[in-house]
Amino acid sequence: MAPGPSNRLVVLAGPTAVGKGTVAAVIRDDHPDVWISVSVTTRPARPGEVDGVHYHFVSDDEFDAMVAEGALLEWAVVHQAARYGTPRRPVEEALASGRPALLEIDLQGARQVKQNMPEALFVFLTPPSWDELVRRLVGRGTEDERERERRLETARVELAAEPEFDVTIVNREVHAAADELVTLMKAPLRAPSSSS
Repeated sequence: MAPGPSNRLVVLAGPTAVGKGTVAAVIRDDHPDVWISVSVTTRPARPGEVDGVHYHFVSDDEFDAMVAEGALLEWAVVHQAARYGTPRRPVEEALASGRPALLEIDLQGARQVKQNMPEALFVFLTPPSWDELVRRLVGRGTEDERERERRLETARVELAAEPEFDVTIVNREVHAAADELVTLMKAPLRAPSSSS
């Protein structure tokens, strides 16, 4: 069944450290009517992350099995290290139920979803500036220097993908960005127009 006006999938992507996870967490807390996909990953949990809430943490073998079974809507190797993916069945169930549905994923995953579900709305979350992105990445203190450099290199490439998306939201303040995203998610679908 194709998604209807009330249940179009919204895909949120953007560069590393832009705050995608933080925006999704605010939406999870403030808008319980919005369904948010929980990705699977082979990376270890960071301090404070809860299995099944932030991610489903799985082994490489479990991830391989999900890929082989076609159980993932998308998956990718991120930062040349861990694998991340979106379980397919929960997305299909959320769309069938008519709830606003959000995927918060990386750029590679967003491109795969665009191939599989081109009717989704693709939203790019961007930082107010490059310096702010660097400050956020360094400030969260979850990566060592080598990992930070790898993520910043990835971010340079990811920022160049903004034109591939339908809408851009600048993450100046996380609650404002979350509210802007939810407003987009709940807006009725309308036919594209030639004037803006």
